[in-house]
Amino acid sequence: MTVGFSGDVAEYYAKFRRGYPEQVLDFLQGYFALSPEDSVLDLGCGTGQLAIPLAPRVRAVIGMDPEPDMLRLAREAAGERGVRNATWVLGADTDVPSLGALLGHKSSLAMTVVGQALHWMRHDELFRGLLPFFRVGGGIAVISNGTPLWLQDSAWSRGLRSRLEHHFDTELTASCGTADTDRLRYAQSLEEAGFSDLRSTTVSYTAELTFDQVIGGLYSAIPAEQLPTAEHRPAFEDGIRAALPHDEPFPEHVHVSVLVGRVG
Repeated sequence: MTVGFSGDVAEYYAKFRRGYPEQVLDFLQGYFALSPEDSVLDLGCGTGQLAIPLAPRVRAVIGMDPEPDMLRLAREAAGERGVRNATWVLGADTDVPSLGALLGHKSSLAMTVVGQALHWMRHDELFRGLLPFFRVGGGIAVISNGTPLWLQDSAWSRGLRSRLEHHFDTELTASCGTADTDRLRYAQSLEEAGFSDLRSTTVSYTAELTFDQVIGGLYSAIPAEQLPTAEHRPAFEDGIRAALPHDEPFPEHVHVSVLVGRVG
């Protein structure tokens, strides 16, 4: 997992990326029987949108990400919220085999959660590599935190997508792991790796976005090498605003999908 989400992109990520509904955390706690004795791994943790709210429910959280800027902002956010049981580790999915030294011994994790990041990883290898690290009843949660802003079924999203495709001279079709076909593919891979009792759930809600939130969410998803420079952002944003069919707020229907599987 190597993605250029550093510098300004990480700052936008920390400020504008969606959090996760409490119902998602409740589902994870119930399915994995999370307790104050448990440790969990948030792989591809970003700036802590999942790791930080999970922390009060368990003994320890390990947030792992390949971007130092993401981890710095996650650490700052945890400090601001009084979270003291989170450890932030620089690493990608390919570094999972080295976790044994950090955990002290295998078969100790209650859960590994991957939120909106699995599409950057080699998920087949990852699932197999994680299998030995779980306690009985522990396992993996794959969470898709809503369709990308530019792929939603609304007039403003279609306007946004059209403008972005023109600006970057490419067709934007990648689902970022949010499509039903992605979920089926991940579920099959979990079964093949040896996980069982697969379940899924969806938590849906409606939000209204300001233009600044649309832009901030967009900037949080553009790799740093493609992000418009500071001096070019006003013109870029003017182009986006002109492509949207109406003024703010911009409604979006968010469907948070959770896929889980565990060891015996």
